[in-house]
Amino acid sequence: MTALQKLSAGRIYLILTALFITSLVVSNLIFQKFFYWDFFGLYRFEISVGVLPYPITFLITDTISEIYGKKKANQVVTLGIFASVFSLLIILLANAVPSVPWSPVGDEVFSDVFGATAIAVGASMMAYLLAQYVDIYVYHFWKKVTKGKHLWLRNNFSTFCSQFVDTLAVVFLLCVFGELDWSLFGGLLLSGFLFKALIALLDTPLLYLSVYLFRKKFNLKQGEELPDSESF
Repeated sequence: MTALQKLSAGRIYLILTALFITSLVVSNLIFQKFFYWDFFGLYRFEISVGVLPYPITFLITDTISEIYGKKKANQVVTLGIFASVFSLLIILLANAVPSVPWSPVGDEVFSDVFGATAIAVGASMMAYLLAQYVDIYVYHFWKKVTKGKHLWLRNNFSTFCSQFVDTLAVVFLLCVFGELDWSLFGGLLLSGFLFKALIALLDTPLLYLSVYLFRKKFNLKQGEELPDSESF
């Protein structure tokens, strides 16, 4: 790689990392609102709005895995955990200080919205840590087996596995901690996983596009990763 290409690769990696962390943190903050989506009359999804930005994180880690390699993908996951913990500490501090009488958002409203965030973030982090590492491991396993071919296979298979693990773990932990009733467990698990699996299928063309642009920009062959990525 030339010095200019290395600089460009580093900048793009920072942008992808920023998008990843933003999507992850936001998903933990907005999770308490649930919505429904009638999928052409075939199935009614009932899921948390927190899942809306979450699939973006898997698209980003798959892109980084394909272009930058396993080490850089795992590094982004670790940064996401740090960002989640840091945001949790800020929320706990904000929730602890008393509001003034004229505050547009009082203690009760703030606590209702963010009070369960500690449990949610804790549950999400545990599930997320497991799911993301499963995603990266399965992705590179299939990349090795297929010798860099069949991008759609490793993208979807790794995401299906990791999203099931993530959905199962999050819903289970929220039920265990009393944030959700156990009667909702099966429906939320099915809706959450099907929704994420559907999004994974829909974002496959986006992964192909991003990988194509990266390969063209950095003159990479099929299955080839950027060299010397440790230097940025």
